[in-house]
Amino acid sequence: MRINILFKQCLLAGLFFISLNSFAQQDKREELEERRQQLQQEIQRINNMRTTNLKKEKSILTQVEDLDQQIRTTENLIRVTNQQANLLTREITTNQNKIGELRKELEQLKEDYSKMINKSYKSKSQQSRIMFLLSSENFLQAYKRLQYMKQYANYRHQQGEEIKTRTLELQQLNNSLAEQKKAKDRLISENRKTRAELEKNRKAQAGLIAEVRKKEGQFVAQIKQKQREVDEIDREIERIIAEAIAASNKAEGSTSRTVFKLTPEAAALAADFEKNKGKLPWPVRTGTVVLRFGTQPHPIVKTATMNSNGVRIATDPGSKARAVFGGTVSEIIAVKGSSLMVMVRHGDYITIYNHLASVDVRKGQEVALGQELGTVAINKTDGRTTLYFVMYKNNQKLNPEHWIYQM
Repeated sequence: MRINILFKQCLLAGLFFISLNSFAQQDKREELEERRQQLQQEIQRINNMRTTNLKKEKSILTQVEDLDQQIRTTENLIRVTNQQANLLTREITTNQNKIGELRKELEQLKEDYSKMINKSYKSKSQQSRIMFLLSSENFLQAYKRLQYMKQYANYRHQQGEEIKTRTLELQQLNNSLAEQKKAKDRLISENRKTRAELEKNRKAQAGLIAEVRKKEGQFVAQIKQKQREVDEIDREIERIIAEAIAASNKAEGSTSRTVFKLTPEAAALAADFEKNKGKLPWPVRTGTVVLRFGTQPHPIVKTATMNSNGVRIATDPGSKARAVFGGTVSEIIAVKGSSLMVMVRHGDYITIYNHLASVDVRKGQEVALGQELGTVAINKTDGRTTLYFVMYKNNQKLNPEHWIYQM
């Protein structure tokens, strides 16, 4: 009896482990599929930008930058699709092994059941059962024989039900296997088309790069001019933050221009903000990062570098900037080039939404997570609808890619 109990416990533990592994695989499948769809949308958005820029006859440099972004996103899509196909391959192998084991188990169950039925048939007559009972030496033996007959009948019934269960499980696994193979075939077919598009874009990029190389000095000058504009905006943002810290601290009796003196409520808000690091939503509903945080070489003109205190996100025309967390609108500023900037304070954290065509909030207003702050403006130089998103803690700039989910 103790051995049976231990066997059941081990069996349940094994089933529990298999269930956990199955749930983990399901989560991984869903995560990869979500990412694949995001990348497909991103490629479509970049493709739309490229089409728009070609119609507007934008500079070769802008066209190459768009194409480079599309190539890198396509490479990510191929990588994610390969991960999905590999995951399906592992699941298919696991299911094939399960099917093989189930078939063996089912054959053994059927064989045992057949022997049981055959044995039962030979001693089926009511008379033989009665004689089996009447031949007992005493009442206790007769009772035990009666119990044995009942247990034998129950066991035979259980074996029949077990065969039904295993047969159904085998059918379900076969159906699941067929669907997995179809899904894998679709992914492989999709990847084949994606690779063909990637090669086409690489050839187009090579042609454009050759033209860029001929006038590299001219394009370096354009990149440096863009960088000067970015630097000017970043310096203005730093100045405004210093003034905001000073103005806030004055009311609290502090003269610091570098660190906010927090009330208990502001400290609690900052703590909540920090707990959501890596989980904050994007500041636009759909978007593609076209300039990342920090210093990096230009993707095409390698002799030029770019530096940014935030990220530039290309989005759809008419898109709204959204608050990534609850807070208070601390500043609304008109910046050079006639665009607008909204600053939202979250304790000693600040999120900045720059390059807006219009604003939907007012200074001092409390805003909730996801609340629309304004409409993102179209960049006159490259035709992109671009949001410049910046994050600070006090006067220290932060990399938004560490805070925004899957940026």
